Parts: sequence; structure tokens; C-alpha cells
Amino acid sequence: MRSQRPFLVETITAIALILAPFVLPHLGFTPNTINRILVWGLFGLGFDILFGYTGLLSFGQSAFFGTGGMFAAYLLTEAGFGYVMAAVFLGTIVAAIVGYLIGLIALRRTGIYFAMITVAIAEVFFFVEFNPLSAFTGGENGLPGVPRPSIFLGFTTLEFNTDFQVYGFLAFWYFVGLVIALRIVRSPVGAILSAIRDNPQRAAALGHDIHSYKLTAFVVAAAYAGFAGGMLGLMQGFMPPDAFMFETSGQLVMQTAIGGAGTLFGPLVGAAVWLYLSDFFQNTLHLGATWKLVLGIVFVLLVCFLRHGIVGAVIDLYRLVAGRWAETAPGAGVVPPASVPATPPTVAMMPARRRDSDRSSGPILQATGLTKRYGGVVANSDIDFTVNHGELRGIIGPNGAGKSTFFKMLTCEVPPTSGQILFEGKDITGMGVADVCQLGLTKSYQINQLFNRLTVRENLMIAALAETRGKFKLDLFSNPRNSPELTEQVDHAMALVNLASRGDAQVSELAYGEKRRLEIGLALATSPSLLLLDEPLAGMSPAERIETVKLLKSISRGRTMIVIDHDMDALFELAERVTVLQEGRVLVEGTPDEIKGNTKVQEAYLGGVHDVLAAQ
Repeated sequence: MRSQRPFLVETITAIALILAPFVLPHLGFTPNTINRILVWGLFGLGFDILFGYTGLLSFGQSAFFGTGGMFAAYLLTEAGFGYVMAAVFLGTIVAAIVGYLIGLIALRRTGIYFAMITVAIAEVFFFVEFNPLSAFTGGENGLPGVPRPSIFLGFTTLEFNTDFQVYGFLAFWYFVGLVIALRIVRSPVGAILSAIRDNPQRAAALGHDIHSYKLTAFVVAAAYAGFAGGMLGLMQGFMPPDAFMFETSGQLVMQTAIGGAGTLFGPLVGAAVWLYLSDFFQNTLHLGATWKLVLGIVFVLLVCFLRHGIVGAVIDLYRLVAGRWAETAPGAGVVPPASVPATPPTVAMMPARRRDSDRSSGPILQATGLTKRYGGVVANSDIDFTVNHGELRGIIGPNGAGKSTFFKMLTCEVPPTSGQILFEGKDITGMGVADVCQLGLTKSYQINQLFNRLTVRENLMIAALAETRGKFKLDLFSNPRNSPELTEQVDHAMALVNLASRGDAQVSELAYGEKRRLEIGLALATSPSLLLLDEPLAGMSPAERIETVKLLKSISRGRTMIVIDHDMDALFELAERVTVLQEGRVLVEGTPDEIKGNTKVQEAYLGGVHDVLAAQ
């Protein structure tokens, strides 16, 4: 849909912005309120990229809002700087730099700890503005005398003096900010930010430097906040000190929640609701200080009954209506989403990446003396393990044998206590999971680790982007849908795991068997040289197991694979050699036939069963 109507959203927004100053006054909005809505909406664009798209809840945006606004206001009032928009852009740059420095500290923690750090940041900036820097910021008086908006064009200067003219000025910059935000969220960076929001651990395991992408989102949000702060000063002719207050950050969070996070338009709609009700309760109902209590109750009700906000509710309603229309359309429902796949079609194999084309034989992975201790508990002890190029190796062992910990060490999810791991001759011991994925070593998980709010195609695109772009790349304004190479790689991965007909389905709509195939597909889409599969048959019905074994056979051609599974019949059918772990050590290693007849394996793995049979 987006490729067919690429500028539909921008066109509708432009029309709405043109009509707003003529329509909204009839609904009770004052000209000043309409202008304030645009400033808050611009402020919220960056915050929505940070919170709605990346999943980082920051209560410190007032620090950047005030920093950008105060810097621009100082240039225009105290420093005698005569270029209005240049001052605003300089304030934006300063806010972005401050955001970068703060992000380096705050992003060391996640979840509630990150949020609390941003609260502290907001309070520190508020204190600094009121005390040490009060000579520059005006302290509790702020900075009056900020000139009205103007744009110097070289041959003339455009002045914006009336409320209507200021609206045109703010609407133009809001539209520019929206277009930039849309380009960002539609770019490869935006896709990866959405993946980080849904499942940051899996995004890292697919080869993305999630810390750098989070920092990018943090800096973008700070830049938007700084620019909006500059617009606030121009609109009011005065830069207020309350721009630094924690309450400003709180209002931004509530406005975004009311309007709908992850929509870009949510903050604008939320600001319209918030500011309208604020004016209505204070100026029309004359509630005095009680207006905050009433507005808080309204906020709670809106969030409880509209979980995705106002814009999110509209989107959900549209999808519901469109889905029902599709179900009743002629030919709908012809292809049921069966959980058991048909035999995969014959497709050309997705090539494994080769960093060194001469290395096509000999060991691809070597682990020596690999040991992992958790306090006094030894999960793995002194494991030596070698896999050759093109080999399909199976790993079995009873529960508690240390198989999962062993896999996590091989993929660098957890560091070994001692020992060494070589991948294609390179020492990867102690490297990060994203780094080893970039080298060509990838794993699928026993418990599905998918991006549940994205579609099948988008999930596979996240994986393919890491292989085509590297660990980190700031292509903020490119469109991944315009890359034939990327599209081909994603289509290829979908075909390999037999999900080509489900490309536009959200992961939450998939059957369990389809999710398991997608889990394997995510690892395949990175074009790994070595693919590790952790219990790919777990939780499947007998019919699904048969078809998945066929799938694994088809994708193993020309690829090196290591498979852990409790289904020994299936594993013996797949693997060329099998390694048996017991109590964190290698018990025995050999061909499937050798393992089947090994008495040590029978005693260790099925000893209880044999004891019962012997007693009978």
C-alpha cells in the first residue's frame, strides 16, 4: 500500500494543516491554543520515535526542550544574534549534542532504571537553569524579548506577527518535522528501532548494534525537543523557565499516551485533547487548581478504554473493518493458514556468507577447554568440540546436561569462564553476540524469539538488514523497499521456510508451527556460514515434526549446521555425527549408528528405561 500511494499521509496532513485554522476555532480552540498544539506536536514527534518506535520511556525530554529553547533565546536576546532561524537551528544542534552525551550515560541501563535516570537528568537541568546559569537563562524570570518568527531569504525577510501568520510558520515547520520523522521510521534504521522495541535481545542476536541504534533514537528525540523549544520561544516572545520542569516531560508522556504511541500523529492529537481540556476546565468551568485532578481522571479513562490511544484506536478500527471486508470479498478464505506446512517448494539455496572463499573445508568451529561456572555450579566443564565445514552435527543429552549453556557460549550470548572458541580460524571468545552474527554464526532459539508486532516479511527484513548493512549504519532517509537485493533475500528466506503466502501476516496471527519455521527463517535470513538450531522441533505435533525435518534437510544442503533436539529419531535422521553431553561434559561422539549402539549413551540417556526393562 505504501509503495502504491507513497505520499498519501503527507498529502492528507498538508490538507489538514491548511484547514485547521479555519475549522478548529468553531470547535472552541483559540488561536493561541492551536499554535501551542503545533509546538507540542513537534516536541512529541521526536519523543514518539524514542518511546513509541524504540520502546524507551524517557522523563527527561524537558532538559532538551529547555536547552534548545534557552540557547536560541539567549542568542536572540542577550547575544544580539540577528538571524532567528539560525539561532533555532543552533539551539537544536546544542540539544542534540547534550542528548548524545546524556544518552551515553542513560542508555547503560534499561527499563525502569533508564526511566529513573532520565527523571534525575530533568531535575538536574532544572536546578542548573535556576541557579548556576541563571545569569544566562534569567532564572525564574526566563528570557523575555524573544523576537517574533522571521525567515531571512537574502533579498527579503518574511515576518510573522499575527497569530494566523505564526500558525502558518509553525505549521510549515511541523510538516517538515513530520516528513523527516516519516522518512526515519520508514528507513532501515526505523525498522530496526521497531525490532528493538519488540525484542532487543533478538535484534542483537541477528547482528545489530542495538546500543548505537538506541543512542541514535535518543539524539533524534533530543534534537526534535530542542527545535520545539526554540519554536516555543518564538511563538510566545518569551522563553519560560518551566520548559525545564519535570511537569513538562510528564505532560509530553501523557499527551503521547492519549493520542497513541508509535503513530507519530499521536502526540499532536494528544496535545490537542490535553490543551483543549486544560483551557476548558480553567477558563470555561473555572475549576481553579482542581482542573489538574479532573484532567488526570480523564487521562486515566482514556488510557484504560483506548489502550493504543485515540489514533491507535482509529487504526485498529480501520484494520478491523478492512479485515472483515476482506473476509467477505469474493474468493476470501480460499487458502486457510494451516499450521502444518506443505512440502517446501524447490528453491535455490540462500548462499552462506564466506569471509574467506578459500576456507571451504576443515574446521569451521573449534572449542577448546570450554567451561562455564555459575558460582559453585558447573554448567559445562572442559569441553573440546570441533565441527567441519559442511557438516550437520547433532547434540543430545538428558535434561540438565548443559546443552543450552553450551550453545549460548558458542554464540557468545554468555562468556565462558575458561576456554577458547575459534570460528573460521578467528578467536571469538568474549566477543558480543552481534559481532559473531556479523561473522556468520547465527542461532535459532528453543523458545520463539520473534518481533510479534511486525509482519512475517518485516521480521525477515530485520534479519536480512544486518547482513546487507553491517552492525550499524545511519541510513536514516533510505527506503528498504526500494532495494531489490534486500527484497530478493527476504522473499528467498520466506520461500525456504514455506511462509511466502503469509508475508503480510502479523506474527501474533501465526500458528505455532508457522512461528517455529519463522524462528528458523530469521536465522537463515542472515546468510550464516554456521547455523545453530536449539530444539527446532520443540512443541510440534507429529505431523509438524515430519514436515519440519524435511525443511531442515532442504536448508542443510551446502550449509554447516549444529542441531540440539530431544527427538533422537529425527536427529539421527538428520545428523552426520552426534555429540552426547552428560553433566556438562562430552560423554561420547560418533555417527548416529555408533551412538545408537553405545552402552554409555544408553545408560546415561535412557538408563532408567533399561533398568525397568531388565527388571521385567
